[in-house]
Amino acid sequence: MTVFGLQLTTTTTTTNNNNNNKPQTTVDNIMPHHKKSRLDDRLDGPVANAAVSAVVDRYTATTANELSGDVVAIIFGCFPPEDIMRMRRVSKKWREAAKTTIVPMAEFRMNSVDKYNAMAAMTTSLPNLQQITISNLGIGHKYSDGEDPNESTAEVTANYTTHDITIISSFRKLHSLHIQTVSLMGRYPVLFDFPLLRELSVSFSHLLKFDLGMLSAGCPFLTELELNDNQGLTGNLRSLRVLEHTLEKLEVNSCKQIEGNLMDLADFPHLKELDLDHTPAITGDIRDIGEDDFPVLESLGLPRSVYGAMYCEFQLISEVPSFMQAIHLLLQRTPTLFKEDFLPNAFVWSLSEESPNWYEYDNVYGCPQPPFSLQIIQAESRLGWSWCSYDGHSCEINWLDPEPSRDSSGYEDYIEKLQFIERNIDIYKGYHVPPIEAEYNRLCEEYMG
Repeated sequence: MTVFGLQLTTTTTTTNNNNNNKPQTTVDNIMPHHKKSRLDDRLDGPVANAAVSAVVDRYTATTANELSGDVVAIIFGCFPPEDIMRMRRVSKKWREAAKTTIVPMAEFRMNSVDKYNAMAAMTTSLPNLQQITISNLGIGHKYSDGEDPNESTAEVTANYTTHDITIISSFRKLHSLHIQTVSLMGRYPVLFDFPLLRELSVSFSHLLKFDLGMLSAGCPFLTELELNDNQGLTGNLRSLRVLEHTLEKLEVNSCKQIEGNLMDLADFPHLKELDLDHTPAITGDIRDIGEDDFPVLESLGLPRSVYGAMYCEFQLISEVPSFMQAIHLLLQRTPTLFKEDFLPNAFVWSLSEESPNWYEYDNVYGCPQPPFSLQIIQAESRLGWSWCSYDGHSCEINWLDPEPSRDSSGYEDYIEKLQFIERNIDIYKGYHVPPIEAEYNRLCEEYMG
């Protein structure tokens, strides 16, 4: 049978109760055998072209209506929400099929009043929507205020046209929710109560008030959680422990009220990406990360409040070697662990001005600065570190790895890289640590001639 411009396959099966052969109609040929992974690719194929033709061609639509509602629902699952909403108008059967369709992971962005109205219609017509992005609705429009809204802002927006955000609660099979709007104001428990949700991101929603505990309680199966620049977000990392066995990606960036310790998440078995940058109430010590901690972690971003994170300031020169050994162990396990700006040669660590090893110096033109900063050195596969100055002068390299064998295939490349690096070891040649103040002054006099 040809429907939607496609051929249905009829097969014969034998039941266990009798020997009668009973023809069965299957939907094997409705979907391509080599189903593509991207929705955009599916929309370019024969299923999409045939289904759209069925909507505009009366004869084909009549033929297509012979399909069962279940089959129509499966076919609808190949299309984005807007297309399904148009196609559902063909017949009552198609309208009912739309209600049971598992809508594909195609983003529906609620960023205008028209899109809001479409969303309101979908609450009953297309309730199995899986991915929604909430954005601003436009000038003069806002979402309904939540609990405990900002009073001054509520007064300014009192005459705006209000749209009920609680309609989103109708989509109980939601898998992905992105909130990117400043017009949500106050607390909205309804936004964080989706038991099947897998991905949640909330960004730049400064007036939205919520807590990490709300997320873990209402969305217990999250695999990805991204929270960026939300000034109304509160809570402690420990409250995320309910997500221990599901969470794969956690980003809490520029959320100043979030507290906790880095090691609160160390035993999460599936956590691959962790970014806590610019979250100053997070504490911890990078040296506490043991061999069995963060077992599958691939990338790590930390705030400067964590010891050893980017821009860490050391109190003593003597504490640096053991710290670098700890960094080396982490990089041996996961070479990609730190953000790219950690490696190589990034001035991210330095000696604190409060250190007893620190001394004042005259920043006279031409006089090198003291080597009070630290850098990771990488020559092919060999890692090391050295003290350096912001104006490019370096102390001797403290190697963490042995020199590669002269017989190895990359030895010549290593030597070439090493010679390039050692060009910056001039005034501080022979020094593996910063010179004391008297030696520094003498070196400056010799350097200036």
